[in-house]
Amino acid sequence: MAKKYKDLRDILTKIENEFMEEDGFIFKVKGEIVSLKYSQFVNDIKCLGEYFLNQDLKNKRIAFISPNRYEWEVTYMAVACSNLVCVPLDRSLPQNEFKNLLVRSEAEILVYDKKYTEMVEELKYDKDIHIQQYICMDTDFVDVLEKGKELLSKKTAKFPKVKIDNDKPRIMLFTSGTTAGSKCVLLSHKNLCAQLYGISFLYEIDKNDVYLSFLPLHHTFECSTGFLYGISVGAKRAYSEGLRHFVDNIKEFNVTCFVSVPAIMEGVYKNIMKGVEKNKKMMQLKLALRASDALKKIGIDVRAKLFKDVREKVGEKLRFVVCGGAPLNPDVCKALNNLGITVYQGYGLTETSPVISAENAKNNRLGSVGRPMEGVRVKIDNPDSNGIGEIITKSDNVMIGYYDSPEETKKSLKNGWFYTGDLGYIDDDGFLFITGRKKDVIVLKNGKNVFPEELEMLVNKLPGVVENIVYGAKQEDGDINLYCKIVYNKNEVKESMNLEDEAKIRDEYWSMIKTKINKSMPTYKYIKNVTVTTEGLIKTTTNKVKRNDEIKRIEESKVTKM
Repeated sequence: MAKKYKDLRDILTKIENEFMEEDGFIFKVKGEIVSLKYSQFVNDIKCLGEYFLNQDLKNKRIAFISPNRYEWEVTYMAVACSNLVCVPLDRSLPQNEFKNLLVRSEAEILVYDKKYTEMVEELKYDKDIHIQQYICMDTDFVDVLEKGKELLSKKTAKFPKVKIDNDKPRIMLFTSGTTAGSKCVLLSHKNLCAQLYGISFLYEIDKNDVYLSFLPLHHTFECSTGFLYGISVGAKRAYSEGLRHFVDNIKEFNVTCFVSVPAIMEGVYKNIMKGVEKNKKMMQLKLALRASDALKKIGIDVRAKLFKDVREKVGEKLRFVVCGGAPLNPDVCKALNNLGITVYQGYGLTETSPVISAENAKNNRLGSVGRPMEGVRVKIDNPDSNGIGEIITKSDNVMIGYYDSPEETKKSLKNGWFYTGDLGYIDDDGFLFITGRKKDVIVLKNGKNVFPEELEMLVNKLPGVVENIVYGAKQEDGDINLYCKIVYNKNEVKESMNLEDEAKIRDEYWSMIKTKINKSMPTYKYIKNVTVTTEGLIKTTTNKVKRNDEIKRIEESKVTKM
């Protein structure tokens, strides 16, 4: 049932009224599954919040960094519900960026996981950092909660009297990229609560659901749609032990839903297909898929029975997955859905808290990212003859602006509309389709536009391809040719192509591109050259390819070889 919240303290109140005796958090301790009730969560939030409010904080900013864990979520809610400012930091930050973001944020308390102890110790004597107090989740957290509990018991307790400024900046989020290039997005309680209201129209999740916390919690996608929405409906939060244990955790924790990114879901699909081929059951699978499709058209869904073996591998309780962060290959999406693993695509940005549009059971269309959420307006700015233009959006989800960057804010926010920098179109039924990033479009000499993501999606389907980048290479006559750099998996290539020599592997991929990809495209989209490597592309800490940095590396490599 859709519910509007004024601020995140409203969610705390709802938990107190409805879910206190429910198990809320599931994780492993020394291999054993343990759980904590929502009553402990609420109590810990109040104690920690009281402790923070009794510290002498000038900027009211508290930073925290850790893998996904219970203490991260307690810290987030304690800071937010105390009308202080949350500064969640990327758990993959290297030392120099970690320091720079602490300096930029001007945070005065740092809460951290013990794995960052070495980095923290090196920063304690740095005069550029404003941190007054360091709290380790593993060694200091319990003592801090006890101190907060004592303060909370006094008549002078501050936490119960806190009023939230729901339209003021209370969340500072650094976007992915190098520290110098990253922007700091300012969100309010109002932004987050509008997001939760919109999500409530999309998916039916309640206290019987188990949500797997897998993507980094500092990400708005995981934080808003998983953590905040999950606790608002009393769902159980299960913490993944990492990528290697991902599928096992889904089964062990009886997970019913989670959010993911394309790379993970494509990996799940590849592993399923690999198992089918290994067991020589590909023909059986194809026949089962045809039968399933035919029956589905007349309203009979037999996927659960036909593909029981597949469901057992990824968890029989799994109801659906929401995929975002980048476009999921439509073929992979269709294949997973045909196998009974329901995958919906969503779209959004940190600046929009983050979801703008998403699919669900009632509104889904292959290749789209669904329709705009409740309360969200979306338009295509300056569309071309194909209806493709920049996606702009207006809603209460949209950020306040960028911290300490008025010029960047002006570029992105115009008359209440947020200019996403993404290109796409809206079909006649209101479904939104993403075609690429505005800044990544390759403009050819003849004026034609090429969206590299379209070609990359096709190249990624070739056997053994881990990832790839399609880019424009300027020629002597001023025209631009399309080149592709492929990162391949040695073992998979050896198994599928029986090749180990890199030159021969390159020739095989070039042959496939010419015959399987170029021939399906208009001539101006032909890839004219390919290089191969086993070295991964340059990425941000959120696993997005840094196109400009990667293309620069390619160009520098050419100069070196000359």
